[in-house]
Amino acid sequence: MFDSLPPGLRNSLQLGHFADDDRGIEGLPVRLVVAFVVGVAALSVMLSMVNGVNTLAVSELDAKPSPDVVEPGEQTVDVTAVGADGDPVSGATVVVKSGTADLDGVATATTGDDGTASLHLTPELGPNQDEGTLAISLKPPAGDQYVDRRENTKLLVVRQ
Repeated sequence: MFDSLPPGLRNSLQLGHFADDDRGIEGLPVRLVVAFVVGVAALSVMLSMVNGVNTLAVSELDAKPSPDVVEPGEQTVDVTAVGADGDPVSGATVVVKSGTADLDGVATATTGDDGTASLHLTPELGPNQDEGTLAISLKPPAGDQYVDRRENTKLLVVRQ
């Protein structure tokens, strides 16, 4: 069967010849890794350039509680929603829930024209716990260019 094939093709079809030939993949994995790293670096540069375009940019919201350190028990805490430029944001929903300190349920309020929401909280600490935190999150106002991706300032609860 192999006798009718040209000599070069006949030698290539022999099983032992392919099993010992490693010239085809020599250096290929290193080249693929280098190409992948260069491609990822170029993609990250392009995405950072697109993120800086004002038409696509969004402003990060941050929560500023006042006071930011409280004692266990019933009290009122004001939380101001501010944009990246430090200006207050009205119409944002403030959500406070248990962290390492306990809170009975979830407290919510909407910021007014001054960007501040007042929440009535009753934080509690465990019997052997001297301090804990309450987590604050913000839901941006509808239709605005605000997001809340980063972790906000936590409310510290300290037993005195």
